[in-house]
Order: sequence, then structure tokens, then C-alpha cells
Amino acid sequence: MRGTDTGRYGEGLFRPEETGEAGRIDLGALAYDEVSAARLTALGAGPGWNCLDVGAGTGTLARWLLESAGVTTVLAVDRDTRFLTAAGTPGLTTLDADITAPGFDPGRFRLVHARFVLMHLRSWRRMIAKLVSLVAPDGVLVLSDAVDLTSATAPGTPYTTVMRAMWQALRETIGTDVSWVPDYPQLLHEEGLFHVAAEIHVPPLVPDSPISRFWADTWDRSRDAMLATGRVDEAQIERAVRELSSPRCAGLSPGMLTAWGWKTEEAARGRPC
Repeated sequence: MRGTDTGRYGEGLFRPEETGEAGRIDLGALAYDEVSAARLTALGAGPGWNCLDVGAGTGTLARWLLESAGVTTVLAVDRDTRFLTAAGTPGLTTLDADITAPGFDPGRFRLVHARFVLMHLRSWRRMIAKLVSLVAPDGVLVLSDAVDLTSATAPGTPYTTVMRAMWQALRETIGTDVSWVPDYPQLLHEEGLFHVAAEIHVPPLVPDSPISRFWADTWDRSRDAMLATGRVDEAQIERAVRELSSPRCAGLSPGMLTAWGWKTEEAARGRPC
């Protein structure tokens, strides 16, 4: 996605053309796709559904919707679609688009899904309303973003120290803000959605797991911005990376909060939480 507040968001730190960026995105998908797929299955995604996947990344979830859930079509949107390919996946269309642009209006969809997108956009509240407007009358909006569990009261380990520096660096460079994410259920209620609910998944930090490798790679790519905060130095970052690869790592990964709501009360009736 492109963010009108800060340019093409994330590119100051996570440039698509850099070697290995697709792999970093895939590590995140390996950590969270199973949970997202389970939620979309529980909400009924299946044959006859047309879906909008915002911030589709490398397309792992878009392809799952088509190949496993059996939905009819998926429009996969991202700031840069070089990691997306529609070839060989019937029903998949890709779109390089700025979702914050006033003219962004790709249609109405039974499912509108966005994962780890709005947290990077300073216009997030306006974007929630925009995505609600793209949900068809019988459809559902599903939003997932990070919640920070490295609070001020957490033990000051190398991992938590570096994670706090990372969040500050992301705020100061690309505008990332996860402080409001726990408000998702109330925000969806305020937008008039029905049968709103939410859940949190926290993947375990175990050696060589996708989420541990994702954070190590993310820290490496944002290293200069983290050092610029003054909260960490090179030695602290290296200690935190070693901690991630140790079975003694006792930290909590940032969680993924997923919230959803139905466009009409009739569509929500009888739906599972």
C-alpha cells in the first residue's frame, strides 16, 4: 500500500527491491496464515464469495482463499505487486494501488480483509471507514494488526529492549502506531457493523521458528533507524538476536489482534463468533 501521509509506507526501511524482502514477508505469513485461515473459515468464507485482500504481500492468504476455502474470486491489492502473481491461480487478480487515495473504489466484496496494514497508516481511522464502505451488504470486514506486549512493566531483557527500540523507530520513520489497535472492536461498532468480535494470537518465540526469524530479519533491516533512537547500540541488538535463537528466550512476541464485523444484522444472524 502507499500511504499519503508518509509516502509509500515502509519503503524507507523495508524496500521491495532489496534481496530477501519477499522472504521476510513469507516468514510473517508462516507465523500467522494458519490463524487467519482458521478465522476466515469460521466466518464462512467459501464458494460464491468475492474477496478483497488488502496488503496481500506475497499472496499466500489470497491463494489459500481460492485453493482451499474455494472462494470464487480474490482481488489482491498491495503497494507493490512484484511479489504477487496471478498466473496459475484461477480467480486471482492483482492490483497495485494506493488505498488511501480518494478514488480507490474497486467494488463491493463479501469479504474485505486487511492484515498488518492500517497500523502503518496515520490515516487509519479514515481507512477503517473506507474499508467498511467496500463491504457488500451481506459481507464481513476482517482486520488484523499487531498489539505490543513489550510494555513498560515487562522485564528489561535484551529482547524487550530491542523490541521497544524497534517500535519507536517505526513510529519515527514510517508512522507505525499500534497503540490504538486494541480499540478495534469499538471502532467497528462505531462504523455500524454487527456481531463484532475479536481475538488475539501470540506465536511462541522458539528457536528457528518463523516468527523468531521474522523479528531477527526485521531488526536487521531497521537497524539504522533503531540505533538512531538512542535506545540501543549494536551490541544490544546482537545480544537480542542471540536471545531469539536460544531456548532460554522468555519474551512474548507482539500479538496479532483480529477483529471482524458484519455489514448488516441479517447477515450476522447465526454467524459464529
